[in-house]
Amino acid sequence: MEILTAALAAAVVYMFASLRIIRQYERAVTFFLGRFSGTKGPGLIFVPALFAHAKRISLRIVALDIPPQDVITRDNVTLKVNAVLYMRVMDPEKAVIEIEDYLYATSQLAQTTLRSVLGEVELDELLADREKINGILKRIIDARTEPWGIEASAVEVKDVDLPESMKRAMARQAEAERERRAKVIAAQGELQASSTLAQAAHTLAAEPSAIQLRYLQTVAEIAAENNSTTLFPIPIEMFRPFIRMAEQGGSPAAGPVPLPLPQVTVPDPALPSEPRHTLAAPADTAGMPGQELSDLMNRLRLESARSAQGNDG
Repeated sequence: MEILTAALAAAVVYMFASLRIIRQYERAVTFFLGRFSGTKGPGLIFVPALFAHAKRISLRIVALDIPPQDVITRDNVTLKVNAVLYMRVMDPEKAVIEIEDYLYATSQLAQTTLRSVLGEVELDELLADREKINGILKRIIDARTEPWGIEASAVEVKDVDLPESMKRAMARQAEAERERRAKVIAAQGELQASSTLAQAAHTLAAEPSAIQLRYLQTVAEIAAENNSTTLFPIPIEMFRPFIRMAEQGGSPAAGPVPLPLPQVTVPDPALPSEPRHTLAAPADTAGMPGQELSDLMNRLRLESARSAQGNDG
């Protein structure tokens, strides 16, 4: 009787020792006498102690950090790049049987793939088109880990560490690009402004009074500010009649007026006792221009001076 009770107690202890509780997000890959017997869970499962073994596999998504990698891009730029890999186990049987440590193997594969893919792209493409690079990384890693029962949910390039010299070069390039755009925009604005000014000039030319109104409006705008000095632009056409009058010696409306020439007496050196001859201005000098009259006056003065020197001698 005691032996039966002891055997019953041992059986109860053995049964309790063989029970396993598998959570909802886990699966148990069991081996009986070293041979794969199946995948169990979730819930309460029975794994015979001493004869069977169960390995728990989590089915949740794992965020696997990829450490910084030294990468040389296609255009020979050295930089450090790190990324993050989101993965999950789709087939617990393959994740246990086909690979020893699926987490370590997936991490090493992700590092190698990151270096290989980034070595085939240029720096500008890496900085501007990360979505494309992330898609390429995901597709390669997913294809390589599929026989292991692993699915790569996403791969994201986190940080690109550029050298300081490259950062300065990129800053200069960006500044030059902004200056180029500013100059182009300014030139386009000047072109549009010149077209508008040309149209405004045609409109003002059609109505002379519009120019005066515009002039008064400009003066009003200048006077609105706190200026101690106000400049009034005067058209040069207003001074042309006075300039013409000064050149011709008459009023603007009277037309050209001849300048009177003085009577000049020129002594004759051959006849000292005879009276001096008087030169009068020719009759056609009335219509001479101002410059010709000035030349004639200078010539007469020179002849008078020469005659005076002859008499003194």
